[in-house]
Amino acid sequence: MFIALSFVTAGIAGWNGPVGYSLYGIDIFFIVLLWLFSSLTVEVDGEELRHFFGPGFWKKSYLLIDIQSVKQVRNSWWYGWGIRLTPHGWLYNVSGLDAVEVRLPKGRTFRIGTNNPEGLCTALQSATC
Repeated sequence: MFIALSFVTAGIAGWNGPVGYSLYGIDIFFIVLLWLFSSLTVEVDGEELRHFFGPGFWKKSYLLIDIQSVKQVRNSWWYGWGIRLTPHGWLYNVSGLDAVEVRLPKGRTFRIGTNNPEGLCTALQSATC
């Protein structure tokens, strides 16, 4: 909605004016952000938990032997989406409130947002046993 509104505003302001160019720049910035954070992929294989946004942006991986515990959680709405530092550690999320909290050594925790928290918990618990 914002992007469409700024394109219309830029058209009204004039194609060659500085306001139009500024709005187009803002549009391009938000389009790139939407593309980078359009999805969150989570993979669990025999050795690692990996997750990344969109086309491979902000890749993180953790050895399964380092995972001490996992639990299904529900985030507060004010934590938002994207990459956030919360009172429960880092949050990686693209939509919804459901997540899996992963506890690492030295009390470090992070949360991965998912539309299938039960499946992710089960995969991590069976892989870390």
